[in-house]
Amino acid sequence: MSMSSAMSAGVSGLAANSTRLATISDNIANSGTYGYKRMETDFNSFVLNQHRIAGLYSAGGVTATTQRLIEDDGGLSTTSHPLDIAVSGRGMLPVTSAVDLDNGFTDLPFMMTRTGSFRTDAEGILRTQSGLVLMGWPAQADGSIPVMSRDTMTGLVPVQISANQTAGDPTTQISLGVNLPATETLPTASGASIPYKVEYFGNLGTSESLNITFTPNISDATGMSSTWVMEVRDSASNPASNLVGSYRIVFDESQANGGSIASVTTLSGGAYDPVTGAIGLAVAGGSMDLVIGTPGGTTGMRQLSANFSPTNVTKNGSPVGNLTTVEVDADGFLKASYDTGFVKTLYQIPLVDVPNPNGLVSVDSQAFTISPTSGSFFLWDAGDGPTGSVQGYALEESTTDVAEELTHLIMTQRAYSSNAKIIQTVDEMLQETTNIKR
Repeated sequence: MSMSSAMSAGVSGLAANSTRLATISDNIANSGTYGYKRMETDFNSFVLNQHRIAGLYSAGGVTATTQRLIEDDGGLSTTSHPLDIAVSGRGMLPVTSAVDLDNGFTDLPFMMTRTGSFRTDAEGILRTQSGLVLMGWPAQADGSIPVMSRDTMTGLVPVQISANQTAGDPTTQISLGVNLPATETLPTASGASIPYKVEYFGNLGTSESLNITFTPNISDATGMSSTWVMEVRDSASNPASNLVGSYRIVFDESQANGGSIASVTTLSGGAYDPVTGAIGLAVAGGSMDLVIGTPGGTTGMRQLSANFSPTNVTKNGSPVGNLTTVEVDADGFLKASYDTGFVKTLYQIPLVDVPNPNGLVSVDSQAFTISPTSGSFFLWDAGDGPTGSVQGYALEESTTDVAEELTHLIMTQRAYSSNAKIIQTVDEMLQETTNIKR
């Protein structure tokens, strides 16, 4: 019994070391594979039920178990392409199968990966050469991301980018920083209006303008009235009634706040908000905020004894532009840049996290799927909760340490040879037993 158990133990040793050799071979073969997670083999002794009889012992042998160390992070390697994407810290990118997508399946499998070189195909879908399609939440027209469910893949869609797309960015806010000459409000002044034009961009990328006139009040016989009437006309509105707002603005003459806005009275059009310093205008393309400054503020419209000058006029928006680049930022927002300088959010790439990453099931192309031992997934915003950040121009390197694997290879070879020697020894002993003559 002891002799046969010794042979069984040797056979189990050969099998266990063969398993370890397979994992070492896989690790070394994938030492240059981006996103690869190394395999580890653990040996566990197998003990037979022993009857405590003096001088007798039965060898149980050894069993081998394997595990992929998914939670180990590889180093990040910088690249020259913005759609080489990796995760720095905890979390994974949501992906699906390109084969299922190409076959028109509506029920796409949910998978995840740590890194990938994503490129657009003929339809603009971001996928890797190995067949993983990047998933994300599409942004609304204004670039915001709607509230999405976090524990299901509902709402996630394949990320698609049209290479020839154009986009316009309509103007929604203009900050008007101008100086009005205080001496023009003297009773001896001419009282002539001062015209000023500010260009803005319509919803279709057209160039429009706000035509603004500043008319001084010269009715105060005692001196400067410090009062102006500002009329705003919209070039895109009906020419017969293109006045979109009229306001009486009184400026402060005190020592503390001289030159700042004292009060604004709405004569027609949208109301003035003294908290934000903005006037809500209804132009042809929709609503627009004209920021003129707050009472007592140091920015916006001023009245000083100097010539009329637009000191700081700024606006958002841009004309129609052509797509130049697409990049992902650390928060997981995929943004398109246009040749006009306009940057538009197209998608948000959430990060997937599970309670036990090492319990995930490995599939081809360095991708993983949920299993009972991994726990349910949750979709986080990058940087929130336990997750890290999303890195463009980067790929995660393999977690294989070749020097360590070669050391394990030598140890495995020696252990395999020793177990083979056990089998050889038992064979020779059994041969001696059969050679015993009566």
